[in-house]
Amino acid sequence: MRIAIRVKPGASRTRVGGTYGTDGAQAALVVAVSERAVDGKATEAALKALAEALGVPRRDVRLVSGVTSRDKVAEISDPPAGTGERLNTLRAG
Repeated sequence: MRIAIRVKPGASRTRVGGTYGTDGAQAALVVAVSERAVDGKATEAALKALAEALGVPRRDVRLVSGVTSRDKVAEISDPPAGTGERLNTLRAG
């Protein structure tokens, strides 16, 4: 399962929820992290936060594209049942 995410580094707290963009189901899931965008720290924090929010181990989440961009695509390998529903709940905010 691939998920488009929009990373917001430097937030006051880590938070996963809401959407970025106007294309409904294709809108990116917002992942705000407190780490700064230096040396990949924000990306790693975003992947960890996404894994926790979806209830999957961090090792099952990998970055597919967007290494240096705020817009990224993450892939969840072998997502458990209900992951899609949980994702929709997170997108709703």
